[in-house]
Amino acid sequence: MTVDLFAGVPVRDRAVATAWYDRLLGGPPAFLPNDTEAVWELAEHRYLYVDVRPEHAGHAMHTVFVDDLDARLAGIAARGLAPADEETYDNGVRKVVFRDPDGNEIGFGGGPA
Repeated sequence: MTVDLFAGVPVRDRAVATAWYDRLLGGPPAFLPNDTEAVWELAEHRYLYVDVRPEHAGHAMHTVFVDDLDARLAGIAARGLAPADEETYDNGVRKVVFRDPDGNEIGFGGGPA
């Protein structure tokens, strides 16, 4: 069974959000389906998209678990973004949170270092 995931992030301005998510995710959107959305493919059948919905902007909370958290964070730092929060759980799992210009929370998690 194939499962596709589209995780939505409400934003106020597509151009501003697209520029920030380009830096966070390391490249431009995979496609622009319409005038209000931009879509990045994180992995096969797994997408993160922004959608202009000013009345809901700033309320998203998503975490993406990755194989090599340190490499991911180094790439993001090289593109000029710094995390808002970092946490290590009792079992060693780590979570690093970034906040977009609207305040949406995009986290990256990884196994123990």
